[in-house]
Amino acid sequence: MSTLSLAVRDSSTMLRRNLLHARRYPSLTLNLLLTPIVLLLLFVYVFGDVMSAGIGGGGADRSDYIAYLVPGILLMTIGATPAGTAVSVSMDMTEGIIARFRTMAIHRGSVIIGHVVGSVLQSLAGVVVVGAVAVAIGFRSTDATALEWLAAFGLLALVALAFTWIAVGMGLASPNPEAASNNALPLVILPLISSAFVPVEAMPGWFRPIAEYQPFTPAIETLRGLLLGSEIGHNGWLAIGWCVGVAVLGYWWSTSLFSRDPK
Repeated sequence: MSTLSLAVRDSSTMLRRNLLHARRYPSLTLNLLLTPIVLLLLFVYVFGDVMSAGIGGGGADRSDYIAYLVPGILLMTIGATPAGTAVSVSMDMTEGIIARFRTMAIHRGSVIIGHVVGSVLQSLAGVVVVGAVAVAIGFRSTDATALEWLAAFGLLALVALAFTWIAVGMGLASPNPEAASNNALPLVILPLISSAFVPVEAMPGWFRPIAEYQPFTPAIETLRGLLLGSEIGHNGWLAIGWCVGVAVLGYWWSTSLFSRDPK
């Protein structure tokens, strides 16, 4: 077999392994998925009237805030899922299965490729579930064209790919799964301090740069523009730039750590 064929075959095998592992032990995936759903319901039904009145200058209704909130919640779902990947990678490293894989005649990179592809698929499945909940409580995107929906899905997949590579690096660098879970916490926190819940302009001046100059805010604003028809401006290029930069950094970091000889 050629090197490419071997890599595809072994990566497919590792992908099936990770998907089976997620199906047999769904608690971690469900816990990560539950957080954005709870936040969605909380901000819609508990804070929805107050938040919509504040954003709309007193004239908006809850449906307007649902439309504003959902793109941020979808990106939050993307940010939460790689945290589970970091834990899964760390478990593989500490339980010795990676050491066994190193002695087998398989493509060296197929192990982490299986983790990355499996995590991206889980992220997109989570987006579908959270999106279905959002539609059930009133979210609508009637003005988006088929091309805009495709672009929105592509953006979500690109964000998932970028931060999954970072999560894999976090898992490989962590001494145990507990440390991996703590190291991946920024992936969950960053969407909370973005424009997911309120516009950046409504934040205090000292806090505004923190929310504005981070990867999730331009991705959220781009997703809003695609689904709701708001102005995207330079956010589209910023979102793509952030994703490409984070993906390249995560890939380099992960492959460097994985290629090191075990101590």
